[in-house]
Amino acid sequence: MRFILDASVTIVWAMRDEAHALADLAFLELKSGSAIVPGIWWYEIRNILALNERRGRIAPDDCVQFIRALEQFKIEIVFPQDSARMMELCHKYALSVYDAAYLAIAQREQLPLATLDKALSAAASAERVPILG
Repeated sequence: MRFILDASVTIVWAMRDEAHALADLAFLELKSGSAIVPGIWWYEIRNILALNERRGRIAPDDCVQFIRALEQFKIEIVFPQDSARMMELCHKYALSVYDAAYLAIAQREQLPLATLDKALSAAASAERVPILG
């Protein structure tokens, strides 16, 4: 299966003290399928790891291993091509530009979205974008 992967789901895989059924499902789907992410995802994941490393939630070596593991999956990094639509979604649902990028790509690709973000999930539902699961 192919789907849009949000950082909120991805980071659950790195944190030993977190678990979520949707994250587990996305991981299983990614093992045999592929995901699409906006360019910001690359930075989001590394930033979240760095913040959690500083807080003592994850060891530096574990961060490196996690990034290496992610690089083994079929994750395509794309950029929203319709900036106007992305900004429209941002304003319509009071989303961050980052979250609007996930939604714009999900709409364009007509693929389900894997997210744990409640505002993004609500906006996706309003836009009739299916949520993985």
